[in-house]
Amino acid sequence: MNRPQHVDPEWAWSPYSPDAQTPWTRALAAHLYRRAGFAATTQQLDDAVAQSPGEVLQDLMQPGRESQDYANDIDDLARANLATGDPKKMSAWWLYRMLTTPAQLQEKATLFWHGHFATGAEKVEDADLVYGQYRLLREHATGDFGALLHGISRDPAMLIYLDSATNRKSHPNENYAREIMELFALGEGAYTEQDIRELARCFTGWEVRRGKFRFNRYQHDFGEKTVLGTSGKLGGDEGVDVVLAQSTAPQFIVRKLIRFYVCDEPEASDELVAPLAREFRDSGLQVGPVIQRILSSNLFFSSHSRGRKVRSPIELGVGFLRALNGTTGIYELAAGMAQIGQELFYPPNVKGWDGGRTWINSSTLLGRANLIRSLLESDKTRFSGATLEELVDREGLQKPHEIVDWLAELLFAVPVPETVRERVTGVLESNDGDRENRLRNALTVLCTLPEFQLA
Repeated sequence: MNRPQHVDPEWAWSPYSPDAQTPWTRALAAHLYRRAGFAATTQQLDDAVAQSPGEVLQDLMQPGRESQDYANDIDDLARANLATGDPKKMSAWWLYRMLTTPAQLQEKATLFWHGHFATGAEKVEDADLVYGQYRLLREHATGDFGALLHGISRDPAMLIYLDSATNRKSHPNENYAREIMELFALGEGAYTEQDIRELARCFTGWEVRRGKFRFNRYQHDFGEKTVLGTSGKLGGDEGVDVVLAQSTAPQFIVRKLIRFYVCDEPEASDELVAPLAREFRDSGLQVGPVIQRILSSNLFFSSHSRGRKVRSPIELGVGFLRALNGTTGIYELAAGMAQIGQELFYPPNVKGWDGGRTWINSSTLLGRANLIRSLLESDKTRFSGATLEELVDREGLQKPHEIVDWLAELLFAVPVPETVRERVTGVLESNDGDRENRLRNALTVLCTLPEFQLA
């Protein structure tokens, strides 16, 4: 099989059309749900295979999937957590939304941008500001990248995080100017140190006062600047527009989207990125069509993509629960996520989480297994509002091999080795405790496998 760098771009980005060699199966539907969102339940897989892959994706991308009642409840819950003033409460709140929202794709795309425009609450400290940034990211998650970049450039949480809350013309702060080019829009090598200094002058006078963005004209440098070859009396918004107009911007964003939705490594070749980058530019930097093109492509449903990502802690925990229609103690879940390396609103630095193989080491591997076990043992964890045994009974599963097949379909992106299937079947047939206990033990064995770490 060719490596992704050498895949024909025309074939890669052509729509996947099921045929005898690559039929539309429950396994492919589960793959789509894991990447577009977090996971699919048995019922969602039943519904998915009764439709075409295009219809399923179209449904996932549909705006307004959350009812007004759900939106009201989630807003009320956010306000209750914000009243504590503790950003860590908002981490748990966001996990709750990931677990319960019918808009999985919207929430997953928001998670992508949270890692892209990484802003740490340990420095911002203000729960309202980190929530405000979350809302900005979610609003534009599948929308206009230009509007998102303009918004994040004025976002109080971001300006505080990058020490740009008081940017004076006498001492322009270069942090945001550097990051917007290096990490947010262009990538290394697409600018010079002089461009950073000039762009920083554009942002002078951009301040945060009482938790809100404010332009202080008395601290703004109204002089002539030259940024990336464009000269004029540029202000902050004009500076952002200059960055957005660079030809490297679409390539940079599309490459990150391919990594997020297709595979961790190797990095997509320039030839593979080019067609989507061109479409992204021609659409006026609309994100949704790029995501839709990726998730409907031959490449996405091929072996280049399936099982080619390491589950992030969020994908591990939220995916496990969503696949089994589970709920649990949300604050304990947030703490568990933090222990294995991904606490929402607390990325490690401005580059966000590195992802991929870095999610796994001897410590986090043990922690990931312990997280699943703690979820299974928690008296707050319920599956479709019931015990695991009751869920299995509702699914009409009695024979051990049927239960193993069902769990493998819901939870695994790659085949479970036959020797493991036999071992798990043996656990279910053993006399080790009651049936509920045996089911938990069987799930624990499955979820400690190396194969379970892959998405």
